[in-house]
Amino acid sequence: MEAQIPAPIGLLAELTHRCPLGCPYCSNPLALDGREGELATAEWKRVLNEAAALGVLQVHLSGGEPLARRDLVEIVSHCAGLGLYTNLITSGIGMNARLARALADAGLDHVQLSIQDADAASADKIAGYNGAFAKKREVAALITAEGFPLTVNAVIHHANAARAGAMVRLALALGARRVEIAHVQYYGWAVPNRAQLMPTRAEAEAAVTEVEELKRELAGQIVIDHVIPDYHARYPKACMGGWGRRTLNITPLGKALPCHAADTIPHLAFWNVRDKSLAEIWQQSPAFAAYRGTAWMNETCRTCERREIDHGGCRCQALALAGDAAATDPVCYKSPLHGRLVEIMALEAGRAEAPYHYRRVPARAPV
Repeated sequence: MEAQIPAPIGLLAELTHRCPLGCPYCSNPLALDGREGELATAEWKRVLNEAAALGVLQVHLSGGEPLARRDLVEIVSHCAGLGLYTNLITSGIGMNARLARALADAGLDHVQLSIQDADAASADKIAGYNGAFAKKREVAALITAEGFPLTVNAVIHHANAARAGAMVRLALALGARRVEIAHVQYYGWAVPNRAQLMPTRAEAEAAVTEVEELKRELAGQIVIDHVIPDYHARYPKACMGGWGRRTLNITPLGKALPCHAADTIPHLAFWNVRDKSLAEIWQQSPAFAAYRGTAWMNETCRTCERREIDHGGCRCQALALAGDAAATDPVCYKSPLHGRLVEIMALEAGRAEAPYHYRRVPARAPV
């Protein structure tokens, strides 16, 4: 069995769930991990050693906000020593010139900086952090001054869909070589905020058209990766390139997941890197094997010509919408539950009057 499972190419290291922002679409779970149980520096180094031995090529340092970890430079340096490509995924809050220089000296390869909008007031409101927009412009200048390749990430939803193109142009002005425009996916904190976040079909289609036009207009100036909205698609995406096929996530407390939202599937038990090696988890964990291949698929997916293209869609989305992680992703027009998705959009799209449920890590209990 082990020889039949290709090695993962990427590891998402969620170093912490701590973050100064409260973005209402954050993919972190609603029950956020506290600082007390986070993997220690030595534990992360062991995991990274095992990742390199397993065949991982890229490590994405994420959170929460990875800059909240005081050992971030040490972790980056360790990755560099192992020959692992490192990508820092950050809000920018907490970055300064001294830290940017230290990360460069440690061997960091790439930085992804999130933005919430091209309009300052709206961006700060979405982030739940006054001054976030101004800080991100400052941090982008620090990043490019150090010579890091910069990617800007922007999540599109009801509040900012009209400025999707403006966010692409802002990324270009910030010195980014690449921009990821991803329409919101309804996992984690986006679930309780779905009615506030979901754009109307007209808003989503206008944003998609604008970004696709900019792909042609700005070709050669900036690379635009465009992830279209799931709920308005005809077919689902191949989530994570297929369950347990290419990447794995490690949570702040050491739980190993096939994707960032997999922990929402209640019948799966996920092994922890404190108890098992990364190789054991990848090759032998029942949770990672659960939705690999096609044997688990129902008749709709198993007989579909796209079964090796989209792998049945997203298991977590199937659970959220159909109540069954093994169901055909209701985004797919072939799903018998596709009508439920249409009903949700009719009820919730464009109704953004209520305040956001902001993501916050609970304060530590007093000693």
